[in-house]
Amino acid sequence: MARSFSHGLQKALEPAALAMSGRRWFPLYATVHHRGRKSGTAFTTPVAVVPSRSHETIVIGLPWGTTTNWARNVVAAGFADLDWKGGVVHTVDPRIVDAAEAAALCRRPFSAVVRRMPGAIVLRIG
Repeated sequence: MARSFSHGLQKALEPAALAMSGRRWFPLYATVHHRGRKSGTAFTTPVAVVPSRSHETIVIGLPWGTTTNWARNVVAAGFADLDWKGGVVHTVDPRIVDAAEAAALCRRPFSAVVRRMPGAIVLRIG
C-alpha cells in the first residue's frame, strides 16, 4: 500500500514540479532529459536538485528509491541534460550513491534531508 500511496503522491505533484522546473527563479527544481534503457523513448522528469558543496557536482535525492527508472536510465546512458536555473546543463559520469555519501556532498541543512533518503544520483557538470 505504501508504494501505491507514494506513486500517487508523485503523480499528483508532477504537474506543479514541471511548471517550476528549470526556472532561474526556482533553482531547487530541474527537469532531466533522458531516454529509456530498453525502449529508447525520450522522457522529461522533474527533480529536486540538492545544493552541493562543489560547483562541479549536481546531487539529486532519490526519495522513491535507488531503483527509480529515470536514475537508472541516466546511469545507463552515462550522461543527462538538465533544464536548470534558466539554462541547459550537460552532465556526465552519473552514479547512484547511498545516503551517507550523498549527505557528505551536500550543503547544510540539506545534508540532513538527503541522509534520510534511500540514496541519490550524483552527476558531474561537463
